[in-house]
Amino acid sequence: MPARKTYILKLYVAGNTPNSMRALKTLRNILETEFRGVYALKVIDVLKNPQLAEEDKILATPTLAKILPPPVRRIIGDLSDRERVLIGLDLLYEELSDETYGFEEEDNDLSDGPQDPEPISSGGSGVGGGGDSPHL
Repeated sequence: MPARKTYILKLYVAGNTPNSMRALKTLRNILETEFRGVYALKVIDVLKNPQLAEEDKILATPTLAKILPPPVRRIIGDLSDRERVLIGLDLLYEELSDETYGFEEEDNDLSDGPQDPEPISSGGSGVGGGGDSPHL
């Protein structure tokens, strides 16, 4: 029987705001159903520990960071989109298809080289509007 990966996760929240509490509740549900004990979760309140957010370059809350297994991934938002969270944590692989994403066939010139990866956003915006973002 192959060894299961252990996931090390950090959830950055800004106090007990609705988005932060929703993210924590949703994440705990996902962890209990999908990970079944093979994870370590550290919840970091950036209002109490702003230096940790600054060190880890966290610009919005809530933000979930998957530290292990590599690669490091960040998911920004209230985590309400379960499928995006699972994809972000490398638990769900979805094949790209024209039908799924509404792409039309075009002759795209991709010669500009690779683009910087964007963080995955899940659910509610962690930026502005709800007092959920720390001002670092």
